[in-house]
Amino acid sequence: MSTTTETEIPLRQRVAENPQPALIWAAVGAVLIGVELGAILQVVGAVAGVVVNLLPGDPGASAVQSLQAAFNAVPTLVSRDVIPNQGYWNGTGYENTFLGLSPAVAWFIRVAFVYAYAFAVLAWAWNGYTRFRRHYRRVDWTPRDDVVNRFRGHSWGKFGLVIVITFVVMAVFAPALGPTTMERNILQPYDYEVTYWSEDTQSTETVLVGEANLGSGSQGAGDENVAPLTYDDYGRFHPFGTATNGKDLFTQVVFGARISLTIAVVAMGIAGLIGLGLAMITAYYKGLADLATVLVSDSVQALPVIMVLILMLVIFQNTWVRELYDGAVLIILIFSVVYWPFIWRSIRGPALQVSEEDWIDAAKSFGQTPTQVMRKHMAPYVFSYMLIYASLSLGGIIISVAGLSYLGLGITAPTPEWGRLIANGQQYVASPSWHISLVPGLLITLVVTGLNAFGDGIRDAIDPQADTGDEAAATGGGA
Repeated sequence: MSTTTETEIPLRQRVAENPQPALIWAAVGAVLIGVELGAILQVVGAVAGVVVNLLPGDPGASAVQSLQAAFNAVPTLVSRDVIPNQGYWNGTGYENTFLGLSPAVAWFIRVAFVYAYAFAVLAWAWNGYTRFRRHYRRVDWTPRDDVVNRFRGHSWGKFGLVIVITFVVMAVFAPALGPTTMERNILQPYDYEVTYWSEDTQSTETVLVGEANLGSGSQGAGDENVAPLTYDDYGRFHPFGTATNGKDLFTQVVFGARISLTIAVVAMGIAGLIGLGLAMITAYYKGLADLATVLVSDSVQALPVIMVLILMLVIFQNTWVRELYDGAVLIILIFSVVYWPFIWRSIRGPALQVSEEDWIDAAKSFGQTPTQVMRKHMAPYVFSYMLIYASLSLGGIIISVAGLSYLGLGITAPTPEWGRLIANGQQYVASPSWHISLVPGLLITLVVTGLNAFGDGIRDAIDPQADTGDEAAATGGGA
């Protein structure tokens, strides 16, 4: 009569035998998700709108709009409505701001609240992992534990992780972080009004946001400059000052972060899938498949990346693809085509190595198909190497996107992008309006440094031999 060992007990049964740790964790998660349910539903509605817009004839557009309106009505805790900052001085105090505080203080409180919530979610996720290890995992130790412990002791990698988290939170919570909204200040400024206190009439007046922007541009010294952490003549607080057109620079920076992050992650994800798929095929079949991929890869890698990007953007300049989301879709496709050879090269060595292992032959002898062998027995081994290279390449894509926008070939206006901000403020670098170019330039440098540091930490955690200077290990087994 056979007995069931502890390692064979299903996870559901292990949780049922000791439900308290899982229930406490799930309850905390329900609270964290519940307070942001409105924002989550709004994201779902936005994705549905994107899908409908891509379909010919916009089928179901009215239904999606009704759904979006319903989702927008669901309250959310981390939002502009809970801690508003766009109020005005009425001569005796502030109106329409959080607790009657100044717009600057209200904005700082909201930013602190957003980041506190984000780090609470991360702490909850980490607590879930530790609870799983302590109460429900079948074994006391796995190789993943050593990877996690090595990363926790990697100071440079942890610095990069903090920078990456800060950048991701900035992109994800961009609507809540900005002192104003994208539509109000950037996309449709003439559809909204701003109320302010007039020193001349000693009363409150209203003006269109677009007209207020015209009088708040930063183009030099004196009255032609709105510096960081100051108010303009209409009582609006600007954490990073204003751009040359008077639009809030911080709002453009946070939404530019969202654009850069989306392009980098999606492009690298597509390139990674292509590179990983080809690595599996060439390592399994070898011969002609590997030779053909080598020739194609070498042909793509022989071309200067920036020249390929510029050439493709110029070729598709007046096509419908270039119009999709202000050029973001085309840029993603180009980066995917350009970057997959680099990823494939980096994981080709480990893929060829694992294809010669005994367990691969055993899987074949048990009748598993090539797809099953590649998916179950080869891809998990190679995936960690691909993750290393992908994390180290994200910074390069962000720099390239900024460079293209700086040249006027990237994301088209009015969608904000860091490279265009640098170009617009370049002539004012030596003036009191230095912030227009310097702030996004410093952020690009900081983000790329953080991504590289995070990638180094992942590499050293996954592959300890990288610390010894073993280049073959660092590049994926001599890829």
